[in-house]
Amino acid sequence: MTIPTVKLNDGHQIPQLGYGVFLVPPEDTERAVSEALEIGYRHIDTAAIYRNEEGVGAAIAQSGIPRDELFITTKLWNDRQGGDEPLAAIDESLAKLGLDHVDLYLIHWPAPKRGSYVNAWEKLVAIRDAGKARSIGVSNFHVSHLEEVIAATGVTPAINQIELHPAYQRRDITGWAAEHDVHIESWGPLGQGKYDLFELPAVADAAAAHGKSPAQAVLRWHIQHGFIVFPKSVRRARLQENFDLFDFELTTDQMASIDALDRADDGRVGATIDEVN
Repeated sequence: MTIPTVKLNDGHQIPQLGYGVFLVPPEDTERAVSEALEIGYRHIDTAAIYRNEEGVGAAIAQSGIPRDELFITTKLWNDRQGGDEPLAAIDESLAKLGLDHVDLYLIHWPAPKRGSYVNAWEKLVAIRDAGKARSIGVSNFHVSHLEEVIAATGVTPAINQIELHPAYQRRDITGWAAEHDVHIESWGPLGQGKYDLFELPAVADAAAAHGKSPAQAVLRWHIQHGFIVFPKSVRRARLQENFDLFDFELTTDQMASIDALDRADDGRVGATIDEVN
């Protein structure tokens, strides 16, 4: 199965479905990523703070898959935003991954109390220009942070990776992103089991209508909204289930019913910007 791609504002293509290794233990990462690659995933999302870049790199190395068929993302952690630290951090990540470049490098959080995310963005532009990252973007940025880094550099992030799921749809950020050609990646796309999404009629009925699981219905909702999504699992059966999203399509009414599940800020399950520094 060929995964559809999305064209970024810098001209590069990103697979719309990937595999995320957040909270995958380092000792399990090589196996889990290897299984994902065997199933057909070609987009892997990791981060320095996950402590599992080595496992991702080992799985890539033993896969035999040509580098140009893979899309690898990693992220700059908050304590490396100042000065020239981002330049050292990318080299450390590349060494752990066993790569000479990543396809996407993100600032993990704006961490505004540190006051260094504009500097970090300036350094990511230099990292891109040096060929160590093909595309650059941000994660967990609000509109004000996005506008500030663009004003400082003239460079618009290709991606903003944010918590996004039917209970927390972030319409202020997604609306701004659509107007400025910034693509959205959804983390926590299934709501991390906090709101019984799978039992709600809008999700359960859509899944049943297509002979799919509720998780597949929610992931398909992301896909049809144009979001980039990378659900996490360490179970091969679930990896396969999450991959099988492209042989059905939610109807307009089914999409609207899931859209109506938005709880705005009450739907958030992850940390706020002020809680991560």
